[in-house]
Amino acid sequence: MVSITKNRERVKPQELNFDEETISERLTKLVKEKTVTEEEFWDSLNSYVLKTLKKIIEGCLIEETRIMVGADYYERSPQREAKRSGYYSRSLVTRNGIIDGIIVPKLRKKKTKEGFKVLKRYVRHVEDIDGIVRDMFLAGVSTRRVGEVLKPLLGCRYTAGFVSDIVKKIDDEVQKFHNRRLSDDYIYLLFDGLTIKVKYNGRVHSKKVLVAYGITSSGHRQIIDYALAKGESTIAWESFVNNLYMRGLEGKNLRLITTDGNEGLLNALQMVYYRVPKQRCWAHKLRNVANKCSRKLQSSVVAEARKIYQQETKSSAVRQFKRFKQIWRAVVPEAVECIEKNLEELLYFYDCPVEMWKKIRTTNVIERSFREVRRRIRTISTFTNVSSCDRIIYGVINYMNSKWEEKPLRELLKTKCAKKS
Repeated sequence: MVSITKNRERVKPQELNFDEETISERLTKLVKEKTVTEEEFWDSLNSYVLKTLKKIIEGCLIEETRIMVGADYYERSPQREAKRSGYYSRSLVTRNGIIDGIIVPKLRKKKTKEGFKVLKRYVRHVEDIDGIVRDMFLAGVSTRRVGEVLKPLLGCRYTAGFVSDIVKKIDDEVQKFHNRRLSDDYIYLLFDGLTIKVKYNGRVHSKKVLVAYGITSSGHRQIIDYALAKGESTIAWESFVNNLYMRGLEGKNLRLITTDGNEGLLNALQMVYYRVPKQRCWAHKLRNVANKCSRKLQSSVVAEARKIYQQETKSSAVRQFKRFKQIWRAVVPEAVECIEKNLEELLYFYDCPVEMWKKIRTTNVIERSFREVRRRIRTISTFTNVSSCDRIIYGVINYMNSKWEEKPLRELLKTKCAKKS
């Protein structure tokens, strides 16, 4: 096999020419080389790109130097504002790889402290790299994994600390997300409070994350906002819900709100969205039912209770509950009472289109989203502050929202089509 070096010499361009025909001729010659593998082809092509970029950067630096000095080499001029003082070399990381040995002019006796515009002082990578790192983080890649992934692409490995410094620039984006103006086009809202464990200041702390998820009339869904709180008190929930209302989510089009049954949340919602029915989450309710049964009976009782919301109509669901009550009241009275006291709120979803029942009778969609949040947090040994935790949550939520944006709910679209026909 011919070495890469020999292949490069064979296809080395004679001049820097960007004419389409010239480039096409070079690529055609390179492809016709029978001894050149696909890997060698792309490696050679990338080396041309890096050499060309180096020449362009060095040419721009020479021109900038001439402008900053105010005179050409050996020219005596009253407009001279600095003197050339040799050169030094440095490297630059680009999306095509590392450019080594860039010749940078040095100046002395400058009247201004301005540096080069093409190659800023102390900058070792182009801004495109920041964008790549940011997009990878928002796509759910941990700071440690970002460095590992970029190494084969760019030829160097970034440390987790370096990636964290770039990611900190997302803080402004996080604040914009929390303070953005909200649409009042939501017809269904889901609220839930989840617990995450984070380690900072040498101790493990439990934090509550208050979450709001919404579905619009067009079928688009998203996690509208979230807030880190010490607990799920009425004050905490009222502050969170009021913030949504003040930012534009007035609830004029709301048909149903699904909650996890927390009293603090229900009190807050009653003050802000008092006219909207509050559906109780069946997943949370069945967990409560299971906790009121012995281990031997848990699976049987929960299986019978699940049949209640699987009925085709609200009236048949009520009849199914009565059968459930007859069978289990004497055995597990507390489990029966747990459902009976909230039966009306548990069956509100029947007043909505049948296509949406599975989507709105539980808050499972929020819990599924936060599985990824917990996975990301688990790999991090410690947080220096709450902001770093907030950043991780935002990264995962931003990724989930971008995925959902491309996939509106088909169930809601079917409902709209049925109404038109």
